[in-house]
Amino acid sequence: MIEEFKQDAVERMDKALESLSVTLGRLRTGRAHPGLLDGVTVAYYGSDTPLRQVANIVTTDARTLTITPYEKALVRDVERAIINSGLGLNPVTAGEVIRLPMPPLTEESRKGLSRQARQEAEQAKIAIRNIRRDVLADIRELTKAKEISEDDEHRAQEEVQRITDSHIARVDQNLAEKEKDLMEI
Repeated sequence: MIEEFKQDAVERMDKALESLSVTLGRLRTGRAHPGLLDGVTVAYYGSDTPLRQVANIVTTDARTLTITPYEKALVRDVERAIINSGLGLNPVTAGEVIRLPMPPLTEESRKGLSRQARQEAEQAKIAIRNIRRDVLADIRELTKAKEISEDDEHRAQEEVQRITDSHIARVDQNLAEKEKDLMEI
């Protein structure tokens, strides 16, 4: 029973880490990568469709993405979606191809993105701690119901704390890597 709770905690904490990785991946660094446009949706036949499903996105060099819509009629819609995405990018259209140059980050924008990354990491830590709280409450319920002894409860609490500490350390590691990327020139 306790092992099931611990396994559940590990799975839920891993999902919190995965969510953090996706969120940090969307933060713009100075380099171009197709994952930057994951949150962009295009109006396609009346529904919002992810950009990756209506266009081919390729990194042509360190600071430029090339977007080729699968349908020629979508060029304007894709361009409009990128402008309205809030990423601060200005697409350049050349016929059927859209080039997306990445402007160099200023010191101020780097600090802002770093601050945003820290906020996302803190949200992930809060989620992990909430998972710990829930699991510990479930373990306490087992003790109250006399299904496990107090010694088993104490050992389980220590193990859940170790799991929590390791996941929080991974959050800190992900944050440090992202901040390092953001501060590179």
